[in-house]
Amino acid sequence: MHSKYASLIHIVRRFNRFYTNVLGLLDQHMLDSEFSLAEARILYDIGHTENCTAKELIEELRIDSGYLSRIIKRFVKDDLIYRKQSTEDGRLYYLYLTDKGKDTLSKLDDLSNGQIYQMISCLSEQDKINVVESMKSIENTLKGEPALIDESVKIRCDLRPGDVGILIHLHGWIYAEECGYNHAFEGYVCKTFYNLFENYSPEKDRFWFAEMNGKMIGAIAIIGHSEIQAQLRWFIIHPAFRRIGLGRKLMNEAMNYCKEKGYQHVFLETTEDQKTAIRMYIQAGFCKVAERESSLWGKNLVEQTYELYLA
Repeated sequence: MHSKYASLIHIVRRFNRFYTNVLGLLDQHMLDSEFSLAEARILYDIGHTENCTAKELIEELRIDSGYLSRIIKRFVKDDLIYRKQSTEDGRLYYLYLTDKGKDTLSKLDDLSNGQIYQMISCLSEQDKINVVESMKSIENTLKGEPALIDESVKIRCDLRPGDVGILIHLHGWIYAEECGYNHAFEGYVCKTFYNLFENYSPEKDRFWFAEMNGKMIGAIAIIGHSEIQAQLRWFIIHPAFRRIGLGRKLMNEAMNYCKEKGYQHVFLETTEDQKTAIRMYIQAGFCKVAERESSLWGKNLVEQTYELYLA
């Protein structure tokens, strides 16, 4: 059943064993304290959840209700938490930290922070960033949620050696994976860049490259055709970084640039299957002005042209 994924499963289990050892989770008590990992986590959630209930703890921590009940009783006895009956539902009790509980949680937080500091303090600054971003990526991927765009995503406009090669690669594998385009599409993308560089000028042409930890995760470009006309090109977002506002941010950068340069007419060419991108184009004010059927890149397609007139 799992033979296809045997090597992946092995790597995940090896990482789990490694990280368990790093955090010392095999010890009976956490951080040289009297609390187990489960108990420390329950204290944390009570302290950081407004009107916390036992039901919420069971759902969040996936903990046995009987085991949780025993821990809560112990915490009440030790004056770490107290229960308060809901005024709206007499069957419901909210859990709160006492002053002693708050002080205990604060000490646990300090111990945890110290442990993490010891783990990462010997790393270089770049390695610290790589570890943190990798942890974010694991969390968000397993939760099925993208990371929110933040200061770790950088956008630059300078065109550097290798940038175009990476863009061609992104187009090739993303469009093959998501749209079923064949190798001819990658050749087409190569040709568009070859044509660009015959007349490329940073005075009229502008790229925006979105990067995280120095790796390209998205791009967009505006290519000037005349003093008043420009073309939007090579708009792409890595699948792992969609739905975080990055595409909209790149689009806004491109449109603001067009206004600053005085371009009055902006056009783009796409295919009907690019539903998400097309919605973004329409939201930016583009209107479809032409479409035609064609057989390209191993598929029957409907090519479309969109235009935007800027005041």
